[in-house]
Amino acid sequence: RIKAGIRKFMDQMKPNLVILIDFPDFNLNIVARAAKKKSINVFYYISPQVWAWREGRVRQIKRLVDKMAVILPFEVDFYRAHGFPVHYVGHPLRDTVKTLFTKSRARLHFGLFEKQTTIGLLPGSRSAEVARLLPVMIEAAKIISKKIPDAQYILPLADTLDEKTITATLAESGINVKIVRGQIYDVLACCDLAIVTSGTATLETGLMGVPMIIVYKVSLFSELIARMIIKRQHIGLVNIIAGKTIAPELLQRDANGPRIASEALAVLLNDSKKQEIITQLNDIRAKLGEPGAAGRAAQIACDML
Repeated sequence: RIKAGIRKFMDQMKPNLVILIDFPDFNLNIVARAAKKKSINVFYYISPQVWAWREGRVRQIKRLVDKMAVILPFEVDFYRAHGFPVHYVGHPLRDTVKTLFTKSRARLHFGLFEKQTTIGLLPGSRSAEVARLLPVMIEAAKIISKKIPDAQYILPLADTLDEKTITATLAESGINVKIVRGQIYDVLACCDLAIVTSGTATLETGLMGVPMIIVYKVSLFSELIARMIIKRQHIGLVNIIAGKTIAPELLQRDANGPRIASEALAVLLNDSKKQEIITQLNDIRAKLGEPGAAGRAAQIACDML
């Protein structure tokens, strides 16, 4: 029914160009196929993560897509190696990841002490992630606070989460954590370091120039599947873009309080190491281009008309 509806829409509207954005199963298998059967040009903005898994999908992309704009610099070489030239337009997060606060002003804004070591806790946006990872973040915070007694903690709460549940979990821990609804970039502006659940937040943290420890836990079944299909050495985008480990990645059993605390203290108690990481994160920011990725992608689309 969906396929028939799309074909009918294309027959009625007679588009000169179809623009696809991410969402590969639907876009490639249904929309792009229908477009090519009707000789309509196809432009794909934001590549599926075929460089991480399902690499064989590149053949389908080459067959169905006329031009593609990618948002990660290494994707250019990946597709070139497969004989499919793509256009690098930079990352759209360059438009949105910013703050008007300096570090000291951000801390005052959130009612934190201006001169004290500040650590961000970013446990994710899904309840299951938070249930698995917030307890080990809290455990790490307790250990860190023994070494840095004046350390203070702040948690930007995703809109998808229930604040009462998070507050209750934190209350049982005895660690004082400032909870802020949203405002992730202003929160990161406070931080000397963040403990971050793997995902988009790792790149956002990197673009803010904040050293981080990346953590992640999934079920044993999901872990076994991931080991079979994911080919990348790293899971954090900052490390993937850099082609090396900038932020430690603690996964599964390694994502425990003592390990997280140990990695965090290795940065917090070593100013030269912390500055080196910040410099490397600034290099990643430069690699991701200037703001305006969507506009550059739109120009490519216009040139196809």
